[in-house]
Amino acid sequence: MMEHYIIGIDQSTQGTKAVLFDSKGQITARKDASHRQIVNDKGWVEHDPNEIYHNTIRVVTELISEQGVDVASVKGIGISNQRETVLVWDKVTGEPVNHAIVWQCSRAEEICKRIEHAGHAQMIREKTGLKLSPYFSASKAAWILEHVPGCMEKASEGKLCIGTIDSWLIYKLTGGQSFYTDYSNASRTQLFNIHTLTWDEEICTAFGINKDCLPKVMDSNSLFGTTDLEGYSTVQIPIHAALGDSHAALYGQGCQRPGMIKATYGTGSSVMMNIGSEPIISDAGVVTSLAWGMDGKVDYVLEGNINYTGSVITWLQKDLGMIDSYLDAQKLVWEANPSDRTYLVPAFTGLGAPYWDSDATGIFCGITRVTKKAELVRAGVECIAYQIADVIHAMKQSAGITIEHLRTDGGPTQNVYLMQFQSDILDVCVDASKAEELSAIGAAYAAGIAAGLYHKDEIFEQIKRTHYIPEKTSEWRSEKYNGWKAAVNMVLSKN
Repeated sequence: MMEHYIIGIDQSTQGTKAVLFDSKGQITARKDASHRQIVNDKGWVEHDPNEIYHNTIRVVTELISEQGVDVASVKGIGISNQRETVLVWDKVTGEPVNHAIVWQCSRAEEICKRIEHAGHAQMIREKTGLKLSPYFSASKAAWILEHVPGCMEKASEGKLCIGTIDSWLIYKLTGGQSFYTDYSNASRTQLFNIHTLTWDEEICTAFGINKDCLPKVMDSNSLFGTTDLEGYSTVQIPIHAALGDSHAALYGQGCQRPGMIKATYGTGSSVMMNIGSEPIISDAGVVTSLAWGMDGKVDYVLEGNINYTGSVITWLQKDLGMIDSYLDAQKLVWEANPSDRTYLVPAFTGLGAPYWDSDATGIFCGITRVTKKAELVRAGVECIAYQIADVIHAMKQSAGITIEHLRTDGGPTQNVYLMQFQSDILDVCVDASKAEELSAIGAAYAAGIAAGLYHKDEIFEQIKRTHYIPEKTSEWRSEKYNGWKAAVNMVLSKN
């Protein structure tokens, strides 16, 4: 009998990977391609949408070719994508009018301030579950419309497409036939009403965005269209799932019941708690989003997003030259002096949840004469766990739920020191997935279930995890965490 496959496409901030799953949901191969991080002297961060699309085609077709897979045996594609990153393209030519503005980029701060001064911030928060911020897609899209010549006029006539990366890939993969997004990605744009489950006219007007330029919102396990991969395939392959990468990781982690929580460690990090079928609007600095829509039903999440976690290690490596690789970081943390009290607050472009301070700047503090490279690198690793802890404490306060287990995924979770430190600083058990590709897994499993290849009650049982339990005292925990909070207070712009 012919083996059947699902392909998970994970389009992340740093690159694009295609992952091949067999009929049992096991990963058999993957192919990766990185793309440029376009950063100017103002700190603006962009990606080339065409480069991302061409990389997507390349990794998928090379994966199929190198594995000798019959394209007819590929029963579906699931897409997970970097969220909040937004682009605008012409409906006639299909070409972007500008580079995509990446979620890390805060250039639209003035637009947010303008909207806040107009008195719309509270309305936007109540309808979208999101605090008004340049982090989200709406103000970034508004910036493009306001600064790229001719865009405002074309947008007013409905001649432009405004979408996140999932919409762009679906549009391109289907030859311009499908202009769709899913509930998870829509809920992160700051244009989508999470109560009515529609693009909100009042919010769109506040940002100067024509609703006719926005994609149709679909269930996350919908049939989004079919693709022949730019003529590579002799058959049309269905695109059967689309999810924001953090939502896909939540789904892949099996966190499908209220109270289950996961943290994805990537360039930045997303902490998500499934809160079920009713939204909770938090006053503690975390936001409310849609987890997904599946089979006509939506689930909600509390979420906190952190701008710089795994990318801190990249910064230590590529910009400061302190380490040669992630492996160096794992080695140096064990060599650091246990009594050193150095902290790094990586507010390179402000702070995300739960502080939401775009004007904050980074700091090393607590340095003494005996602080050396190992101590600085350890501070870089530990700041990842501290930022995750900040968000989880805010979620506990908002939802009133006692958290006993945290499921984690992403490349940095291979760092044993980081995972043990995370367990110790939170005083909870940490269950780290042994698979790095949880976003691809979640998208692929959703697609495979929708295509009838996987059984929902069985497919998630095969995720293997490494378990960490707290080892430190409450006194140690209080001293370390209080030191972190003091360091953060040094950089907050309101202080």
